[in-house]
Amino acid sequence: MRAPAGVLVALALAGTLWHGMADPRNALAFGLFIAVGEAARWGAGPGERESAPLGAAGALAYALLGESAGRLAGHGVLQTVAVTFAATLAGGAPHGLSLDHLARRALTVGFAAACFQPWYVLGGSSYVALLLLLLVLTALCDAVLSAVLRRARSTDPFGPLLREELRSLVGIAPAVCATGVVIALGVAVAGLWALPVFCVPLLLTQLSFRRYAAIRTTYRQTIASLARATEIAGYTRQGHARRVAELSCAVGRDLGLSGRELTVLEYAALMHDIGQLSLVDPVPEGATASLPAAEQRRIALLGGAVVRQTGVAPAVAVVVERQADPYGEQPLPARIVRAVNAYDDLAGDNRCPSGPLYALERLRLGTARDYHPDVVESLARVLARGGLTGAPAG
Repeated sequence: MRAPAGVLVALALAGTLWHGMADPRNALAFGLFIAVGEAARWGAGPGERESAPLGAAGALAYALLGESAGRLAGHGVLQTVAVTFAATLAGGAPHGLSLDHLARRALTVGFAAACFQPWYVLGGSSYVALLLLLLVLTALCDAVLSAVLRRARSTDPFGPLLREELRSLVGIAPAVCATGVVIALGVAVAGLWALPVFCVPLLLTQLSFRRYAAIRTTYRQTIASLARATEIAGYTRQGHARRVAELSCAVGRDLGLSGRELTVLEYAALMHDIGQLSLVDPVPEGATASLPAAEQRRIALLGGAVVRQTGVAPAVAVVVERQADPYGEQPLPARIVRAVNAYDDLAGDNRCPSGPLYALERLRLGTARDYHPDVVESLARVLARGGLTGAPAG
């Protein structure tokens, strides 16, 4: 993905330098707008597709700009990509922009401009209908690009990643698209004064999202700290909760979970062993998978009761409570947590030299009642993509 983006940017910069800048005033104004939007970005957390909504809206507006104060803009596709790339790089440099972000922004803007600019110059009709269609196509293009880039950085399959990206389009993406179109239409009628005027709603939205992201980050850090209580007290091995959470989320994505479902799964996996704090005698290495079923259920119910007292979403407590039930009675997140927890317990057993292979074999033998076959096979696929590496016996 970086290679096509690099070729496009190189052509755009060369073409702009060769032919000169069309309407430098518009190019400078939109370039500054995009750069300021990138400078005001925040780190995108899980489930957030756009960390610089103002920059994205400005780039989209420039791609969809046909006129400025009643006269033809005429900047074309190559200049659109060149200005967007230069402004994104300048505004995001202090934050340490990644090449993936630059590639995605260049390709998305290039797609929108290539669809709109030639049509507008040739005097196309149905202006509003085309803009609406372009918004949908551009959002889909951006989702596909984002999924491709994520696939290149991980071992997760493309299908679940694309579904997650498409579902996340209901976040701030509609506000970015709407602001981009409104700015383009406003500049066409009123000139560059429309830039600061029509960005105010999105700026307020960005501030709200940023505050929400900060609260969510603090919330997750609190949950992670609670999850480490069993490790600090010596009830579980070091890193057990983190490993179970990471592997559970990977299995969840493989099985099609996304958005809020993945968040619930992650929190439940982090806190799945918190019921062990009620035990007088710790389970050796915290390996609850080897305990009798009745004892596993008792610990799970105690853990759910603790989770409910922390103010975490009730759905998380339900997963923690039901992780020890027969899999036919469990929701999918509880099935995942149970299987992954057992895998980490068995793979980290010092008495078993074969580690991961032994753990998977035990899970497959338990699919008659304890572990759902689909979850076990999904776990095997995830491990195969990342290599059969066992948990350290901390």
